[in-house]
Amino acid sequence: MTTLPENLPEKAQKCPLAKITILPKWPYEFCGHIPLRQEKMVDDGNGGSDHLEQGKTYPHEEITHLCRCGHSQNKPFCDGHHAQIGFEGTEYATKEPYEQGAMYYQWPELDLIDKEKFCAVARFCHYGQGTWQDVASSDDPEAKKRAIHSSCNCVSGRLTVVDKEGNLIEPELEPAIGVLEDLGKDCKWPLFVQGGIEVESSDGESYPVRNRQTLCRCGESRNMPFCDASHLKCEHMQGVDEE
Repeated sequence: MTTLPENLPEKAQKCPLAKITILPKWPYEFCGHIPLRQEKMVDDGNGGSDHLEQGKTYPHEEITHLCRCGHSQNKPFCDGHHAQIGFEGTEYATKEPYEQGAMYYQWPELDLIDKEKFCAVARFCHYGQGTWQDVASSDDPEAKKRAIHSSCNCVSGRLTVVDKEGNLIEPELEPAIGVLEDLGKDCKWPLFVQGGIEVESSDGESYPVRNRQTLCRCGESRNMPFCDASHLKCEHMQGVDEE
């Protein structure tokens, strides 16, 4: 384990097609003509997650409002419940770069960046031997392949593998917002914001643009606006949307 190198490349370029703005005590304001779609987490058969399976697409306007209090009866859209429950939606996350405060592990063929505070407990890191063990064994071609698969499927962007030339290995993601569902746990999960979409804080400043990130939609995260897996304890997030 070492400190981070100073020359890590940018993970994603800012998407000019869409933007998410956090409205104080209100929902997310989403602007853009990009897909808003159901994405279901597929179990790997061993307690982990293998990949995402796309479900229905939600029709939406160029400007639409997405629930972040968790109590809307029309998820993923806002229906005004935030006002009824006195939703505050206080943001706790910092705007530090992804690499700042992350752990950096160096192993045979791959290195690993781990920003634990972004963890959404989506279990993609459980695939194979687990991302950490597979990266540690990355001199084995199969372990290396599994490590890249599991880290690239980490929806929150907590984990990123790096090759020995210092290049971050990222999936090619088109701009989209995935409304995550976990069929195995019968639970609604966060919004999977992908492809470099800008997220602007309620204070008018933007969070660092990332290729993969998960925004809380249960209203209970202590790392708001990002998911911290609080949805798992929320009754109002139980059940999944119909196809």
